[in-house]
Amino acid sequence: MKETRAKYWRKSLNLSEFKIPKGKIHILKDRCKGCGFCVEYCPNNVLELSEKFNAKGYHPPKIVNENDCVNCGLCEMVCPDFAIWCTLDKEVCLES
Repeated sequence: MKETRAKYWRKSLNLSEFKIPKGKIHILKDRCKGCGFCVEYCPNNVLELSEKFNAKGYHPPKIVNENDCVNCGLCEMVCPDFAIWCTLDKEVCLES
């Protein structure tokens, strides 16, 4: 008989007080040089490199899972060209 630990985990009584930030990603495609740092460092795999070319001839990132963005800001921190940034879109409460 297989026993699961999940049934013994306790749910927080104030679960509705925790909010997950949801971010909106903005990309300046013509400023991007296609280094891929934003794609590599995104913890939720929101971005991937596009197959299209920008004006410089590079592959800029494209957004594939925008709903998974938690506005952590790692993409904008690692971008050497300042071609990507996030803004807080909304905060979503956790449900029990």
